[in-house]
Amino acid sequence: MKILGTMLLGLTPFLVIAQKSETSITHTDLIERVYDLEHLAMPPLKGERSGTFTSYDRAANYDAKTDRYVHWEANDDGRGYIRKEDGGYVVFESDGPGVIWRIWSALAKEGKIKIYIDHATTPVVDQPFRALFESFNNTMPPMNLTSFVMTLSRGRNRFLPIPYNKHCKIVLEENWGAYYHITYSTMPAGTVLPAFTGSYARADAIKLAEADRFLYNRGFTRKQYDGEQVENTTVTAKANNTTPVKTIVGNRAVTRLDLAIDETYRADTAKQRDLLENVWISITWDTDTQPSVMAPIGLFFGALPGIQPYRTHTIGSVDGKSLYSNWYMPFAEKATITLVNKGPKTHTLKWSVVHTPVRKSAKELLRFHAKQTGGKGFDKIKAQGRKIDWPVLTTTGEGRYCGITLHVANTWKAPAAEPRMWWYGEGGDKTIDWWWGEGDEKFFVDGEKFPSSFGTGSEDYIGYAWSAEPPFPLFDSPFAAQPYTPVTGNGHTVVSRFQIADNVPFFTSFEGTLEKYKEDAWGKNGGNVCLYECVAYWYQKAGQQDGY
Repeated sequence: MKILGTMLLGLTPFLVIAQKSETSITHTDLIERVYDLEHLAMPPLKGERSGTFTSYDRAANYDAKTDRYVHWEANDDGRGYIRKEDGGYVVFESDGPGVIWRIWSALAKEGKIKIYIDHATTPVVDQPFRALFESFNNTMPPMNLTSFVMTLSRGRNRFLPIPYNKHCKIVLEENWGAYYHITYSTMPAGTVLPAFTGSYARADAIKLAEADRFLYNRGFTRKQYDGEQVENTTVTAKANNTTPVKTIVGNRAVTRLDLAIDETYRADTAKQRDLLENVWISITWDTDTQPSVMAPIGLFFGALPGIQPYRTHTIGSVDGKSLYSNWYMPFAEKATITLVNKGPKTHTLKWSVVHTPVRKSAKELLRFHAKQTGGKGFDKIKAQGRKIDWPVLTTTGEGRYCGITLHVANTWKAPAAEPRMWWYGEGGDKTIDWWWGEGDEKFFVDGEKFPSSFGTGSEDYIGYAWSAEPPFPLFDSPFAAQPYTPVTGNGHTVVSRFQIADNVPFFTSFEGTLEKYKEDAWGKNGGNVCLYECVAYWYQKAGQQDGY
């Protein structure tokens, strides 16, 4: 089996220094953190947390006196803010030490963004909001770091870290636009972060360019580890049976999975669909009695309803002929990889498994989890008055939430009325209200009653925007992708979002939901269908049961 190219890149320094209770972190460390998959296996430290400030509709609230959720379906999500101040709108405010990892907007316009660091009265950033996504170091020519700052189907995304030691405040001025997300992490007390001046020094700019090139080559290359082993195997997964793929013994980590898809699957779409939906990958760590990975191959690799070429930092398909995973998966004693075939067809598959020694005892590291989780516990959530909060992950224990792949089957009968534009119209002049993705993400961490992340729309969470409005392009990027959706929007859609630097640490519990406005059966007489399924990716303390 062909193994993709390799690339050496120094990701490990942050893995080591980030676990000190008091440490000094450089801009280079922060840049590496944006794509450091190994760090995800580190247990969260005391005081570490993350969240997202967004423009969500402030009418949505939690009433502590009645223990009820008020106006929970409010959907005017483009204009919310913390408070007005000196003619502007305070949209972010947090005490340090901390780092802003991601800024997103659906409509960044000419109104200014001002970023104040450590209680300074003069902002380190003072420029039109749109320029934040278009210029680097406030100079010409325009921004050209396409793996860190990208536009995904109208959505503006910026993954350049902004550190602060004591405090950070962000103000948007009139005519700034509409919709924003600002995702951040708070570091443990005593962490010393580099001073952010609004621009990057020469050495840091060069590091950004090198990292940008590495991420651009995602899928084609992978990180190479000292002492790694590459094992290739051909496995026949019989119908309605469980088949071993590989058992790896030692204090090690799986760093790459490759699955080759031969020509017969590309020619036979029914066979391919059966493989992607009915053959599940299962991985059990050490002496656990339950697998930590259990998901259909298609969902795990983001390949539904068929295999499409797309590349992210964690999973993808370079050419539509193979599937890859770069998730970092440590274990202390052994890893047991099996295939569970729940379908009527037998499949012969070529796998490549790359694993490497772990320098420290993996007993101290978190375990990788990936499971088809969506929908479990929905009835309990509905009983709390949160009728539209469709669960993507609910678990107890200690770990880090790292993202999802969501498959939406949204189909409808085309109206008889002829629209003025596109297939079903645009704006308020549509022949059918078909859009599935209006729902916000909400992350409740460690039992909090009001979510520390409250989004503005499902596509906003992924990183794109205005997706009720055609046209509907496909896209990929290091941390988000939409490898498939029909050009009309009518049919299957698959999207992925990965939170690497902006992962969500939790110590006792995590509950992540997506609002689902459409019923499973919708429209006149329930003749249309909107079904969700997803796989969540997260890390959890070794030996803890995840509830799935």
